[in-house]
Amino acid sequence: MATLTEILILHGLLPIEVLDTLMAGDPADETAVRALVAEGVISEAQFAKARAAQVNLPFVELTDYPVDRLAVALVPVSVCRRHEVLPILIDGNRLVLAMVDPGNVFAVDDVRAASGMRVTQVVAERADLLAAVSRYHRADGELSDLTSTLEEENAAAAAEGATFGVSDPAEIDAPIVRFVNLLVSQAIQDLASDIHIEPGEHSLRVRYRIDGVLHEMQTAPKSIQNGVISRLKIMSDIDIAERRKPQDGRMTVRHAGRQIDLRVATLPTVWGEKVVMRILDNSNTTLDVRALALLERNFEAYQTSYSKPYGMILITGPTGSGKSTTLYTTLGAVARPEINVITVEDPVEYRMAGINQVQVNVKAGLTFASALRSILRSDPDVVLLGEIRDHETAQIAIEASLTGHLVLSTLHTNDAPSAITRLTEMGIEPFLVGSALDCVVAQRLARRLCDKCKAPSALTAADLTRLRFAFDPAQPLPTIYEPVGCTQCSKTGYRGRIAVHEVMTVTEEIERLAVARSSSAEIARVARDQGMITLREDGWAKARLGLTSIEEILRVVA
Repeated sequence: MATLTEILILHGLLPIEVLDTLMAGDPADETAVRALVAEGVISEAQFAKARAAQVNLPFVELTDYPVDRLAVALVPVSVCRRHEVLPILIDGNRLVLAMVDPGNVFAVDDVRAASGMRVTQVVAERADLLAAVSRYHRADGELSDLTSTLEEENAAAAAEGATFGVSDPAEIDAPIVRFVNLLVSQAIQDLASDIHIEPGEHSLRVRYRIDGVLHEMQTAPKSIQNGVISRLKIMSDIDIAERRKPQDGRMTVRHAGRQIDLRVATLPTVWGEKVVMRILDNSNTTLDVRALALLERNFEAYQTSYSKPYGMILITGPTGSGKSTTLYTTLGAVARPEINVITVEDPVEYRMAGINQVQVNVKAGLTFASALRSILRSDPDVVLLGEIRDHETAQIAIEASLTGHLVLSTLHTNDAPSAITRLTEMGIEPFLVGSALDCVVAQRLARRLCDKCKAPSALTAADLTRLRFAFDPAQPLPTIYEPVGCTQCSKTGYRGRIAVHEVMTVTEEIERLAVARSSSAEIARVARDQGMITLREDGWAKARLGLTSIEEILRVVA
């Protein structure tokens, strides 16, 4: 077997000149190599890679590895911490085990006994593995323990005639604080977009929205409800004494070394205040328009529009359809040092370097309309307006686009053609709408099929015809995939999301229809004649590419 030193040199991880610093007489001595790690000559990761190569085992980086929670649950956390191991995957009848020391046969025996499965070893960096153990063994066990602790403490307080965590929210006990912190950190770890904390008659339910679908994650006793909600209000700088009306706030938390913002909203219900937190994590967001997964025709039409120096571009769709991501990505494409970009948002979801972002403050009188009037005196080239909500805001935005500004904004409509009729319903003159509007993008988010387990579906030509799925009867049927479910996707069959688009360019014909106050159906018919791809057609195209399933497109598109 090659020595650690030889492997380090062979893989270019250790300069030959540092050999003199090794302990004399035995260059294979692990203590000598560890001394180099301590001195910073080589990193822990390089040491782990050399160890893996020495025993001919794979090396894994757990930071990016899709660890299977079902595998993690097979081995107690005490065993994982004692032996510095973590099960990361169930491969048939074998358990893939990440280890710091692949020569620890006692660890393999203990894991085999605990799981009842044969073990396949891989090597991981020590700090990486310990962080993963804390991350994956944290949530379920500790949340359950905390729930039990909170129940016991509340029962004891009730016996003494006190009320736990309600009388003075500023003195909320540590278990409540840990409970809330765990809920938030687990949601971020699970890549959830929203956290729903919902009071019921007898319990407090916690749900995460992952890939657009809500999953129930935790049920806590009703007795801790007020303490949890008060803690969230304190963190979000919301009035804890006001429980009769909806409130909005914002909090910032640290997770895995980075800051993540959460937009918080409270809503009074019959069983108490419901809290919804939108997780604004842009660490995985790329500002590349190509990453929006627009089809070629849609990409060319959209790129032509945002490349113009003036005009209005609207992104439409329901809440949670990815409108903000599209807007910020577009902003990243147009922002340059030689132009002035100003945004007006409520709230500022993602902070971007090099642009001026304004936060709406209604209490101080800074509304969308007043802010927009002010920034137009600040010599902007590009204006991003978070949302067009009323006549005044729409009127100023339209006029700004007609006076040499590129205006980007969002609107709540079901499809692209409806944006024109929606603006006229707001009281904007139709001829102004037709002149100012350059492009409308309607979009939805569909779940992306898991690449590891998707399988061809058994749909027949009759099935596709009934679904109005376009295909050539003279050609072989297109291969359409369906979800199966595996450990990589938590048995859902989906992993991540993909946007479905409808891009409508406002041509002269559509402008004339807008002036004539034509219906959205008539505008849609003309747009399709001119080449517009509808939401469903775009969805079918992405199903044909194997990116999503027909069932998912039918779920998000009418």
